[in-house]
Amino acid sequence: MSAVQPSRSLRILTISAFLLVLLSLYMVFVYAPREVVMGAVQRVFYYHVAAGWIGALAFLVTLIVSILYLATNNIILDRIAVSSVEIGVVFTSMNIASGSIWARPIWNTWWTWDPRLTTATVMWLLYIAYLMLRQGLEDPERQRRFAAVYGILAFTSVPLTFLAIRIWRTIHPVVIGSSDPGAEGQFDMTMRMRSAFFFSLFTFTVLYTTLLWHRVRLEGLACRVAIMKARLLHDR
Repeated sequence: MSAVQPSRSLRILTISAFLLVLLSLYMVFVYAPREVVMGAVQRVFYYHVAAGWIGALAFLVTLIVSILYLATNNIILDRIAVSSVEIGVVFTSMNIASGSIWARPIWNTWWTWDPRLTTATVMWLLYIAYLMLRQGLEDPERQRRFAAVYGILAFTSVPLTFLAIRIWRTIHPVVIGSSDPGAEGQFDMTMRMRSAFFFSLFTFTVLYTTLLWHRVRLEGLACRVAIMKARLLHDR
């Protein structure tokens, strides 16, 4: 039963993540002040950036564990890699979707091929291709090794996405750090805005850790079920 039920630590982490999400809603919609120029739509920013941060973090974790897998052939590392990509794709999808919601009233369009939006889309597609690659290979060992190599190469899109608004002229604002003051959507954060912003980053990081732990655990259970099915078929 202990192998099926989540550990006590995971249950505590899950409850903590849930409470942090609730508290973050208060921070974003009540504690943080309304932005003067953009109004209420600016509140999308807190979760938009946090979702993008988790996408990048998830793909970084995949890079690290993929390198370690090639060095050790530890199957658990491969489970972490694929689980992290799945979560990263979900949060990157949230980042792109929330960016479109924010852009509509600010840029007067749902989408534009701005350098940041273009590189983010390429990154998103590369990691969707990662998941498709795994499904297309039947041999488990080849699947794991090819996926590890691909996960390492695909990560080049992550720093490129981050640096896009710093390398090329873009209408996408850089809220943290230097930026073109004429960028559409640019604004200065007050102390309360910064508190809500960093709290959202922390909340999403805890949420990512929780989801990753759950997903790796489920991947392990699925592997055990597959082995049991194979043994039963063999015995017959």
